[in-house]
Amino acid sequence: MGIPAHPLLIHAAVVFVPLLALAAVGYALVPFLRPHIRLVLAGLAVIGPLSALAAKLSGEAFFDRLRERGRVTAEFIPTIERHQDFGTMTMWAAIALGVITLALVYFVGPTGAALRTAGGPGNTRVVSIALTVLSVAAAAFALYYVIRTGDSGAKAVWEGQ
Repeated sequence: MGIPAHPLLIHAAVVFVPLLALAAVGYALVPFLRPHIRLVLAGLAVIGPLSALAAKLSGEAFFDRLRERGRVTAEFIPTIERHQDFGTMTMWAAIALGVITLALVYFVGPTGAALRTAGGPGNTRVVSIALTVLSVAAAAFALYYVIRTGDSGAKAVWEGQ
């Protein structure tokens, strides 16, 4: 219907990556939630990064198409490239969050006890704490880049900045 895929696909990343971040933090910090969101969180850990990847790839294709048709001026290219850089960071942040979240779901059970560890029962608490800290940090990182990417894209479209 003539609508580029990028403006449509970014909405998936804008929804699923923050949902993944919030659910991961909830799973990590609120043991009561774990049995209720475990499967949803595992699904979000896959869907979130895939949506960020789709948004990035469609954005690159959109930019290439606009440039081929001469619809992008030379002075506007740095603005778009900055947006692309934020999109790349969002994609990597979402992938990192997805991997850490899958590890959190795999290693930390619904009761809060570590399910599986490499070094025996003495490492269960260390694994649980490490994954909790990593998931909170990765969630903050991913949220930051989703916001920066969205802001730079909106300014590029609406303000020409």
